[in-house]
Amino acid sequence: MNYSMRSKALCSLLAAMLLAGTTAPTVWAVPRSNESDTEASGTTGALFKIEQKARPDIPGLTVSADDPLQNLTARSAVVMDAQTGRVLYDRDMRARRFPASTTKIMTLIIALEHCQLDEMVTVSSHAAGTEGSTLWLEAGDQVPMGELLKGMIMRSGNDATVAVAEHVAGSVEAFAQMMTEKAHEIGAEDTSFVNSSGLPDDNHYTTAYDLALIASYGYREVPHFEEMVSTKEATFPWVKDETHQLRSENQMLWLYRGGNGVKTGYTEAAGRCLVSGAKNDGIQLVTVVLDSVYMWNDSIALLDYGFAQVDSHELVKKGETVKKLPVLSGKQKEIPVVAAESVVLSQDKQGTGNEYEKVYELPHTLEAPVKAGDKVGELVVRYDGHECRRVDLLAGASVEQKSFFRTVYQYACQLLDLH
Repeated sequence: MNYSMRSKALCSLLAAMLLAGTTAPTVWAVPRSNESDTEASGTTGALFKIEQKARPDIPGLTVSADDPLQNLTARSAVVMDAQTGRVLYDRDMRARRFPASTTKIMTLIIALEHCQLDEMVTVSSHAAGTEGSTLWLEAGDQVPMGELLKGMIMRSGNDATVAVAEHVAGSVEAFAQMMTEKAHEIGAEDTSFVNSSGLPDDNHYTTAYDLALIASYGYREVPHFEEMVSTKEATFPWVKDETHQLRSENQMLWLYRGGNGVKTGYTEAAGRCLVSGAKNDGIQLVTVVLDSVYMWNDSIALLDYGFAQVDSHELVKKGETVKKLPVLSGKQKEIPVVAAESVVLSQDKQGTGNEYEKVYELPHTLEAPVKAGDKVGELVVRYDGHECRRVDLLAGASVEQKSFFRTVYQYACQLLDLH
């Protein structure tokens, strides 16, 4: 792609951002004129050369002299390794702030954990009349849960959040209580939700750290979460537009290599908010900026900083023999135990924070017959005392059972030896 084509593509992207009503259109980006497409598709970094502007004067914002990201404009920010929960950077990450539509990350998690994607959701008149950003749902609309959740995340539909809440819990209030309880269960103890959308309320608050914990939990533990938050564009028959198409408001999906989430947010009370995710070389990072002037630039700088701190480390390889187990009544005395999949985790380039504990949950013995590929246990990987990964352990070979007479004969021989 030549420079002219890149320029046109960038202009189209920025125009789409403005037309889509994104909350922070300022991205100081210029095309990379001296790179081929192959060179531009490296493992990390922005897909455009980002020109980092000096931080403007922001009333009330104090930045410490040792802050490595002096130009960051967010009042609260954090970079977290999603697998371990390790914090790689933070700025006032435990200050309570309004989350705006980043609230919808927890709405998504609760719905995914309590519903099937093909469940039909009937939109009530209450949901259809919800204020703020909308998917233009109408009372009586019936939408599959999976499609409704994608639309909710992509276009920040407040009406969709109410429809989801009523479907799952009967009311927004009951659903919000489920959200708060789940947040505390995850460890996000400085979080309180009173609605499913993020509309302002004095009792609806969180922190940058808590939002990072919540998003990390989604990536790590919730099936379909990554699929939902990384969808760029989708077409649904119920979308009230002649194209029936939706396009995500999260420009990080286009701006950053490996970008795979998560959610934008804006209200006057909250300012510009963004939870971002990116995965490179098996490492999933989550960044949060709350009350940011340039939320896209801030998030790109945070991801760049986070990936610069860590390397990818393959702790266990798929198919690797990790243990051997004795087999009773088998033609073989023992078999190898192998990992069902690889375990890739981050490793601090400075040599700290690399202490992973491996715990093997296995029986003392196996009883023949055993078939290769049978699950025989699990490997639990812990970091800082907390479980961060769990992998199935499989029988690495088949073992046939001994014949009855041979078993009796060997048992008799053992008895004779005892005497």
